[in-house]
Amino acid sequence: MAIEIEQPSVGLSKVAVSETHGEDSPYFAGWKAYNEDPYNESSNPSGVIQMGLAENQVSFDLLEEYLEQHSEASSWGKGSPGFRENALFQDYHGLESFRQAMAGFMEQIRGGRAKFDPDRVVLTAGATAANELLTFILANPGDALLVPTPYYPGFDRDLRWRTGAKIVPIHCDISNNFQVTTQALEAAYEGAVAMNINVRGVLITNPSNPLGVTIQRSVLEEILDFSTRKNIHLVSDEIYSGSTFSSSEFISIAEILEARGYKDSERVHIVYSLSKDLGLPGFRVGTIYSYNDKVVTTARRMSSFTLISSQTQHLLASMLSNKKFTENYIKENRERLRKRYEMIIQGLRSAGIECLKGNAGLFCWMNLSPLLETPTREGEVALWKSILHEVKLNISPGSSCRCSEPGWFRVCFANMSEETLEVALKRIHNFMEQRKTASS
Repeated sequence: MAIEIEQPSVGLSKVAVSETHGEDSPYFAGWKAYNEDPYNESSNPSGVIQMGLAENQVSFDLLEEYLEQHSEASSWGKGSPGFRENALFQDYHGLESFRQAMAGFMEQIRGGRAKFDPDRVVLTAGATAANELLTFILANPGDALLVPTPYYPGFDRDLRWRTGAKIVPIHCDISNNFQVTTQALEAAYEGAVAMNINVRGVLITNPSNPLGVTIQRSVLEEILDFSTRKNIHLVSDEIYSGSTFSSSEFISIAEILEARGYKDSERVHIVYSLSKDLGLPGFRVGTIYSYNDKVVTTARRMSSFTLISSQTQHLLASMLSNKKFTENYIKENRERLRKRYEMIIQGLRSAGIECLKGNAGLFCWMNLSPLLETPTREGEVALWKSILHEVKLNISPGSSCRCSEPGWFRVCFANMSEETLEVALKRIHNFMEQRKTASS
């Protein structure tokens, strides 16, 4: 039984009592509902199915197979760095072998179309830490980053809570499939200026979370040109770069810089992680790759607060240095994600539901606007509650992603088995049939 302690009225910091943690969002409320009643095929078949978690489990067997065949990667046996060497390692630069392997893996994902210098790789405990750390470096409290909508709900916490920075949304809509335009960039920037907010940069997610689409080369060039004109930074979060269904469909901002001879590159910073492409969120492995020497130096100093264990680095240095494994993994993972995406799209379509055409990620962007009783945020949240509590599916409403058009939902498909996905699709199909019957 928990020990109950009387809570005195002793004060806490402004950060501690701030509401900018963002956890009052339906995005996190859905997770809570799932945790209280998780679906299990045998022990709880009527429980909530988690479709609000962007986690990649479709290729986990490939990782397990590698470790079975290469036990030295996770041991201190012959030919491996000794236990003492790893246990005492605490250099915040990280293991050189791991930074080299990470840079090589990032190049491999991009088909060798961009080069990465291991000396510019800064290690962090996941992309969450990387994005927050970059915000600390680029912006002062009260300054803002421009972020295209819809965006990952966690950004409200990651970019704002402890840093004191603001997010100014770049409003995008279905008229051009939610792609960023120069007009939308200018409108967001001018709106911030009108409110006396100092804009320090643009942050994009490519491929997009929650849209599940890559950003076109021409759009990337426009965003870089805009950032240069305004003399602000550009952060490109590319944590789903290896989760495109075809390698040729993803264009990294690194490729744009390389084609331009690295002109204006000092304002560009890339965030990457192994949580999505490699399906290792529990390992907490992220990176900042900056073309700005001062940012690299400062980020490395600040990474002392967010280090990756040397044991994790040792294991992954071995795994990512094995080109035969990584080549096969990248190819097979893309194909499995593509098949899983087609499975959910076809299942939703058979239920009468359409989605934005996607080519990347672990989710689809589902349009339920025809089902809204009122075309408002309130109408969207009411529908979300019905799906969560009656259909027992946790999906993320577009309003939690700051989408300006009600009725869109992010639905994750890679964090479960095909059998569980079939159960979820059957529930959705039944829900749609009941709606049709009720309205006829």
